[in-house]
Amino acid sequence: MAQKGPEPANTDRKTDSLYRNKNYKQAVKGFIDLAGHADFKIKKNRLYYQAACCYSLLDQKDSAFFYLIKSIAAGYNNKKNVMEDIDLHAIRSDKRWAETVASIKESKRKINADPEKAGIIVSDIDNFWTAYDKAIADTAHFKSIFKTYYFDKASAGMEDYMGMKVRNIDAFIYHVRALPEFYKAIRENTYAPSRTKTNLVKSFDQLKSIYPGAQFPDIYFIIGAFTSAGTVSDHGLLIGINQFCDDQSVPKEELNPKIKRMLVSKELFPGLVPHELIHFQQQGMKQDTTTLSYAITEGMADFIGEKISGVNANIKLHQWASGKQKAIWTKFTADMYYNRYNNWLANSQRSSPDNPADQGYWVGYQICKAYYDRAADKNKAIKEMLNIQDYQAFLKDSGWEQTVAAL
Repeated sequence: MAQKGPEPANTDRKTDSLYRNKNYKQAVKGFIDLAGHADFKIKKNRLYYQAACCYSLLDQKDSAFFYLIKSIAAGYNNKKNVMEDIDLHAIRSDKRWAETVASIKESKRKINADPEKAGIIVSDIDNFWTAYDKAIADTAHFKSIFKTYYFDKASAGMEDYMGMKVRNIDAFIYHVRALPEFYKAIRENTYAPSRTKTNLVKSFDQLKSIYPGAQFPDIYFIIGAFTSAGTVSDHGLLIGINQFCDDQSVPKEELNPKIKRMLVSKELFPGLVPHELIHFQQQGMKQDTTTLSYAITEGMADFIGEKISGVNANIKLHQWASGKQKAIWTKFTADMYYNRYNNWLANSQRSSPDNPADQGYWVGYQICKAYYDRAADKNKAIKEMLNIQDYQAFLKDSGWEQTVAAL
């Protein structure tokens, strides 16, 4: 029998598209169905939360409260978002509102201003390889072995990463089973970066020197499914280390074009953690849904991350963009004040060698660099970046538009 593939990659996107197009009756069915099949707590509670928003927008208050309470019971803890989300406006005057909001158990980020005290958590790498060895020896029970020895033993950071970035356990298993030679070759490379705390702390110290208000979270190293090299949560920086394992010894024959593009040399790893560290500092920035804001947010992480580590995590993109600056910018200006995130970021499924993914990172980097280069007080410029309230004004103040026009 042919091996069953993972759940279609566009399932969430179809439901999200229904929601964005205000087809709430169909969207809510999708969110509830997805939640019922969700393997990870954070994914389940967010899907129930989205269902609650749909029912609120449909003015079906009983159902909205039912799914909001279900979301909270499943671990949803962003009280601030619940209080401010305009999608829940219809149920705020209901007598059940205060009690429901009061039941939310908020998660608070660990506060640590000392770079030396940032933890390096590698237990998930250990658990992955334990599961992998057992599963390879007993392929008939591959999934159950991974569930017992990897997923059931997950750190708090891995639980967040999987819920945020991996569709489900089946998709993860399908990915790992499809690349036996690749995984056989990268074991040592998955450990090497996670044991270089000295180099990481140097970058952390550098950030402290230019941004005294910086916070330094724990760093979790995880084996993911090539859906994210890194992200952040309240628990810390979450690094999909298997995407930063390439060297001359790693076979590529099994890799599809998308994974080949996402696989990065281990030599560029020192730029990844600083990139995610900058994201951890961006809590003071105004939440926005324009493509410009997304590009600046990501490009800033690349730019400041490079300042503190000396490594540009997207160097291949910058090399490709050389000589194309004006063409990229002209194309970007058509999207920058709309929510067209998928045209510029996290769009590897539509990329090609002639049109690489994540060009928004390059755009945001150029804007932030231009702003920094113009500033008389460089440390003040870093602080201002990390607390942007008006992205259009920031672009204007950067002078980037004049710079690119003059090329």
